[in-house]
Amino acid sequence: MEFQTPQIVFWFFLAQSLVFSFSYFASALGVYFFPGPTRTFIVRLATMPYLLGWCCLIAAIYLDGYKLPLVVAGGALLGLGSAGFYMLWQRVFASQDSDSGNRDLILGTAWGALLYFSLYLIPQAVTAFLIPLVFLPLFGLTIALKSRQIDREQSMFQDIPREHPRVYKRVIEDYWRSALCVGALGFCTGIMRALAIGEPSVGSLVNVLSMGGSLTAAVVLLVLWQFKNLRVNVVGAYRIFFPFVITSFLLLPFFPVEYQRWLAAVLYAVYSVAIMLMMIQCAQASRDRGINPVFIYGFFAGIVYVLHDVGFAGGTFAEQIMVTGITPIAVIALVAVYLLGLMYFVGQGGFKRILRHAGEGAQHEAAASIELVALRPRDDKTRPVDASTASNEPADSSAATPDPPKKRRAARAESPKASTDAAPVYQDRISKQAALLQQHYRLSAREAEVMELIARGNTVARIAEELIVSENTIRTHSKRIYAKLAIHKKQELLDLIESFDPNDLRE
Repeated sequence: MEFQTPQIVFWFFLAQSLVFSFSYFASALGVYFFPGPTRTFIVRLATMPYLLGWCCLIAAIYLDGYKLPLVVAGGALLGLGSAGFYMLWQRVFASQDSDSGNRDLILGTAWGALLYFSLYLIPQAVTAFLIPLVFLPLFGLTIALKSRQIDREQSMFQDIPREHPRVYKRVIEDYWRSALCVGALGFCTGIMRALAIGEPSVGSLVNVLSMGGSLTAAVVLLVLWQFKNLRVNVVGAYRIFFPFVITSFLLLPFFPVEYQRWLAAVLYAVYSVAIMLMMIQCAQASRDRGINPVFIYGFFAGIVYVLHDVGFAGGTFAEQIMVTGITPIAVIALVAVYLLGLMYFVGQGGFKRILRHAGEGAQHEAAASIELVALRPRDDKTRPVDASTASNEPADSSAATPDPPKKRRAARAESPKASTDAAPVYQDRISKQAALLQQHYRLSAREAEVMELIARGNTVARIAEELIVSENTIRTHSKRIYAKLAIHKKQELLDLIESFDPNDLRE
């Protein structure tokens, strides 16, 4: 504790955060322009900077004359290694089917919190050496073994990003608002971290409550997931929390220091949950759109952690500002409220949205909601099939006349959205049968959409064009659909859509 002076802690967090954020953007650009070398570094070399960073920190404790340079170097190396580890895990989660990937991610969050609480059972003097000597090798070994299970035949690993610029441009357009919403929480927690540097007790409370929040959210999600479908829209959730967040900063100058401690702890707890949801959404985007998981996670997390850094640097700077008649904490509150309001305005579309509503601008599709399909027991007559035996050719040009994409979107737009209790409106019998199959066989929203397009006679190329994904991605979806439906050919899919009746399976 004597070594962790405010100056040491500030420069450590600053170096770690800046390199951590930069690593995500660098990885996203690297995967797009230089996929081979980027993958080699992330997969084979991410452990080295992490290990060197902890060596620098341990050396700084004993080499008093070089402690500040060693702390800065250690923080930077830890930031680089940590980003590499996170992206390795993201590749694993995205490569799995949605059930396995989401379950492992949520369970990992819960076990991570339990592991953190277990460290309190170890004397403080031992903990500094426990992480680099015990947990780091286990962490690296676990990732290495788990990575061997990745199915590299999926389009997200096979497709070269530069060959699909339209796909990657669209995913950036769709997901930047979600990233900005999570980043706004990161900005708030960055400000509170700046306030907490001079108060070690605040840091302890923040860690405990953030881990407790992660554990609680993970357990609640796992329990609810067993019985009901869950859909979480990041932008919608942020709109609900925004009034509470901005009000909490407005009250900051009027309450004692104890309020700062609890505000920091609660914000970090919410932020920890948001990071878990961010990883789930990025993995879902990789599966649905065939996007390289490092690219989407690098882009999304880069925005989030840069805004965290802005909050941290802004909070530190605001504390040093002396304005006549205004205390530093009031300056911090004013800056936070102003920037939060600005980010909310930009996240809602800014001036472009105002101009679009004034005219007849097109409605742009937002990022898909996070989707957890209820883990209902499978029907006895529904037998699983090996995905490797499923056909890769979901459609051909000799099938029925394809349904025009614009007509289908118009039909969706006309369906009621105000009440969740209203009976669903289907475009025709195919749409109704596709919805029944989706519910019974636990298809994701994207899988159901692809299945319906296949049933309408669309070719692979046409489906890829409409959904703005690669043809390999459609083939991957086709393989998963056929596996879940226990069929092998397109004609079997058409027959199933024509004759499926869930009541017959219950008899």
